[in-house]
Amino acid sequence: MVRIALVGAGFIGSVHARNLAEHPEVRFVGVGDIDAARAGDLADRMGTDRLTDAEIYDSDQVDAVLIASSTDTHADHLRRAAVAGLPTFCEKPIDLDLAHAIDTVARVTAAGVAAMVDFNRRFDRDHSELHRSVRTGEIGGVELVQLTSRGPSLPPLDYIATSGGQMRDQTVHFFDLARWITGEDPVDVFAAGSVFTDPRMAQLGDVDTSVVTLRMPSGALVQIDSARRTGYGYDERIEVLGSDGMIESGRRPIGSVSRYGPGRLVGDGLHAGWFERVAPTYRAALDHFLAALTTGADIGPTLGEALKAQAIAEAAARSLRTGNRETITYPVTPSAVTTH
Repeated sequence: MVRIALVGAGFIGSVHARNLAEHPEVRFVGVGDIDAARAGDLADRMGTDRLTDAEIYDSDQVDAVLIASSTDTHADHLRRAAVAGLPTFCEKPIDLDLAHAIDTVARVTAAGVAAMVDFNRRFDRDHSELHRSVRTGEIGGVELVQLTSRGPSLPPLDYIATSGGQMRDQTVHFFDLARWITGEDPVDVFAAGSVFTDPRMAQLGDVDTSVVTLRMPSGALVQIDSARRTGYGYDERIEVLGSDGMIESGRRPIGSVSRYGPGRLVGDGLHAGWFERVAPTYRAALDHFLAALTTGADIGPTLGEALKAQAIAEAAARSLRTGNRETITYPVTPSAVTTH
């Protein structure tokens, strides 16, 4: 049994809490949060304890820490876990400030502890099979990749204001997928965006709809379209065109019932929200983290990989501002620890 403490009792924290409480290989030690009452409520519902900060990082009682707190606290908790010598599973991003994120990764790496960032889309069943197919050469050389991320509704503006913007908050998952699928680090990026929902989005310096083009060292092109609002549910899909064929991880409807009538065909629609679509990936990511800790298998996405996705997001956000194609500069960090 791996003894795990959870930091963060908000929405994502509650998702992780349920997975920890139900996992047969985990002893869910407890949960801590800046809001003690919220932590206590979640702990009671999950049948575990409310923890103080000191108890979270007590390596005599805890084997690993899962960080699902507010974005602006991730780096601090990663550093504290590293000082305690505790492996960490952390929600993205490491920190909204790239320089601070780089410094944090250097400190965690120097401590020699394993750390994984929850880019959970990698653990989607269909995306994972697409990745395997591409990387084993089943469709030949990659030439064109299309990724779609379209959410059903605009998040609250107070969330948008602190999220880092669409490139850093929403599209960053697909920057990571683009690297993971192709095995390449893009060299430059062009981003264009618009506001169609709430005009206050522009006042926040953000967009709700965007198209991003990445150019890979091989010459392959990647296009990512992202939208904060649709009229038909949550839409996520990937298509990869290769020299010998094409593979697609398509839209996933809530069911597979088709209704045939005179001159028409009606099928099941898409999930109402993003979480309903990707919920299983959180458990799959936890399984991977536990396997790495218990068997010594490679862990990932690593902190170094998360920094690369963040560097792409920074360049894309810059492109949105300047209207120019921007070169991507990747941070130089020590070699990331991959196993416990």
